[in-house]
Amino acid sequence: MRIFASLKIAGRALRRNKMRSLLTMLGIIIGVGAVIGSVSLTSGATKQVEDQVSSLGESVITVFSGNFTSGAMRGGWGSAPTLTVADALTIAGLKNVVAVSPEVRDRSQVLANGLNWNTQVMGESPDYPQIRNWSIASGTMFSDQDVRSLAKSAVIGKTVADQLFPNENPVGQTIRIRNLPFLIVGVLASKGFNLFGQDQDDTVVIPYTSHMHRITKRTFLNDILVQAANDKVINNVQSEITDLLLVRHHSKEQDFTVRSQLELMQAVTATSRAMSFLLAGVAAVSLVVGGIGIMNIMLVSVTERTREIGIRMAVGARAADILVQFLIEAVTLSAIGGSIGIAGGVGFSKIVAYIKDMPTVTPFTWIAIAFVSSAIIGIISGFYPAWKASKLDPIDALHYE
Repeated sequence: MRIFASLKIAGRALRRNKMRSLLTMLGIIIGVGAVIGSVSLTSGATKQVEDQVSSLGESVITVFSGNFTSGAMRGGWGSAPTLTVADALTIAGLKNVVAVSPEVRDRSQVLANGLNWNTQVMGESPDYPQIRNWSIASGTMFSDQDVRSLAKSAVIGKTVADQLFPNENPVGQTIRIRNLPFLIVGVLASKGFNLFGQDQDDTVVIPYTSHMHRITKRTFLNDILVQAANDKVINNVQSEITDLLLVRHHSKEQDFTVRSQLELMQAVTATSRAMSFLLAGVAAVSLVVGGIGIMNIMLVSVTERTREIGIRMAVGARAADILVQFLIEAVTLSAIGGSIGIAGGVGFSKIVAYIKDMPTVTPFTWIAIAFVSSAIIGIISGFYPAWKASKLDPIDALHYE
């Protein structure tokens, strides 16, 4: 019963000074709101980036041409033609490799339907949609037979379809690449922009053999796309590819670069996590300031209510009752402020996300952390004033003016 009585007295004291109570909570409201808002926005941005990375494919390893040392000359990936179709076919035979696509890239002006468009022309294998986790919206993907026969077959992205075949079905029509006619057999589903701001739909995909022998007359690949069975084996597959190519290229040093999607995802996640903690740390300063504000106001409240404390002690209230009463007031201020801050932080992040057209994610863990932190700050900041009140001498308190 003493707890309920203390709750009642604490509530009455807070209601008696509504404006002061609100201003006291303001520091906690701002601190918690800043924590929740910043974490929600950074978590949403992280999810958006992770989705974009995932859209590049799952368990994907990319082998780039380059990364060599030749005398005093050094270069990175793409700086030398070192990968061949034979390398790609050998990699396809490795354990835990489920798909491989030798890749060649070039930009070209393509023509169709009396219109023209400059786009990226990709030479790939039929495994390309599987590796990139990219579905075919209409039609189909070209086949292994098309690759073997250097067929003039093409699959186009939505941007190319919109530019060259507005309000028409491109499947079955012809597109000219460097004056060579290619039959459109399929249209890729829309993917939008990737992590690097490139329009993924602005592309034409043809068999890599057709690209190498009919379009660019080249013998080397830009890179090789490899899909591992799952993320658990991706590191092993990466090591096996490195060892295999070192043997095939008769080199002690790598003249190629092997990178996995997992590495990119981990780098993005680590950066976003660091940013989240940095913003949350800065916002947490507001919580500390709010706690100091609560302590100051509670000390003022103890001084103002010294006579009241003396009367309560004189009629039988124990020191523990006074301590609990002031602790309850401090915790109540922090808890209410924390709740308002959580609601405000979530609301603010939703508004920003709506204006900026970006996703927002509010982890429940952070909501719990913010609320518990505000309560703990209330206990810590309210303990000294409550302890000071409980130690007042009843006689001195009754004579206090």
